[in-house]
Amino acid sequence: MATQYEISGTTAKGIAASVERGVAEGSLAPGTALPPVRRLADDLGVSPGTVATAYKELRRRGIVVTRGRGGTVVAPAPAIASRRPPRVPEGLRDLAGGHPDPELLPALLPPSRLSPGARSHRSAPRLARLEDVVREWLGADGVPVEHVTFAHGALDLIGRVLSVELRPGDGVAMEDPGYHHLLDLVAALGLRTVPVAVDNEGMRPEALRGALGAGVRAVVFSPRAQNPYGGCFSPARRDALAEVLCDAPEVLVMENDHASEVASAPLYTVTGAGPARWVHVRTVSKFLGTDLRWAAATCDPVTLARHDGRLLLTSGWVSHLLQETVHGLMTDEGTRALVARARETYALRRTALAGELAARGVASHGASGMNLWVPVRDESAVVNGLRSYGWWVAAGARFRLASGPGVRITAAGLEPADAARLASDFAAVLGESEATYGG
Repeated sequence: MATQYEISGTTAKGIAASVERGVAEGSLAPGTALPPVRRLADDLGVSPGTVATAYKELRRRGIVVTRGRGGTVVAPAPAIASRRPPRVPEGLRDLAGGHPDPELLPALLPPSRLSPGARSHRSAPRLARLEDVVREWLGADGVPVEHVTFAHGALDLIGRVLSVELRPGDGVAMEDPGYHHLLDLVAALGLRTVPVAVDNEGMRPEALRGALGAGVRAVVFSPRAQNPYGGCFSPARRDALAEVLCDAPEVLVMENDHASEVASAPLYTVTGAGPARWVHVRTVSKFLGTDLRWAAATCDPVTLARHDGRLLLTSGWVSHLLQETVHGLMTDEGTRALVARARETYALRRTALAGELAARGVASHGASGMNLWVPVRDESAVVNGLRSYGWWVAAGARFRLASGPGVRITAAGLEPADAARLASDFAAVLGESEATYGG
């Protein structure tokens, strides 16, 4: 091992805990090779089976991965060390969070009628009137709506479905660059992440075909407002992806339409284009409020049964108070008008920043959503350089698997006048060190 960290323990549980402690403390960095099973067993005076059991548990929890002849190594993004962004330094303008503009969110008020007494909603977990709203909402975009379910956010639903459908070590095709919390979730489930390149139209068909050839069991992508790259499916891209997926009918297709109403791009869904196993999930946090931990999903009947069966055994249902709040907002005309205004505003701000950057020779990507992805050569140089000008942007490292470096800029709260100043400062930072720009 390249590190001086010494793994200890005389039981499988103790050995696994020692490795986890080394990862958490940073002594075992991502990519660090662990000793071969027999060597570590000899060093610790235990049987090879004890070490093998410890490694198996670490793989199941996503802390380590096995690379064939390359042995067992610490996972690139261990589940115990999530890719949380660093704290925003005091006094800087935060453009790193990926959050909506608070001025464009409705006021969150609890429903006037609270559920009387203590009672279980397991027999009727979903409000029928909210189901009707969801069917109208998703059906208008061509998503099949025969089977509807709810969850505590998109990550909650995706994690639950993957944990039911897949087993540790199974491969999941993921967008690269992609949403960092989703990348970490897959690792935490002990699943194998297979990167799939994206462009301005989302996941690339030839890259997806390669991932399917590598034996993935599931695919997760965003049809619009892809985070962080901003890509959105065109009809041609949707059809090309559907054609690729039709050659792998056993693969579960998960479509994460997280920005939906404020993506400023139409939805071209693959869910009605052939996949036998599929899920389309939407949240409301980007346009109704980040504290509304609620998501709606439609899916095939097998996936519905498996998801709801696991939900029944855990939280049982999504709070009816939360459902009442979501229903009230989604059916309120004033809120609908505010959401429409937010959609137009985010599109204006995003395109204004992209235009200001382009005018200064800086290429960016962001066809939809709230963010821009700017390729650079040296992420740290750009982040630190912009910091000196009063800006805080997100380094791309936590979004990337195999793709090139870049930074993500959230333009949701950036007025066009501020966009011009940021673009000017960005160009100045690149000019200060040519090594920071990746074209």
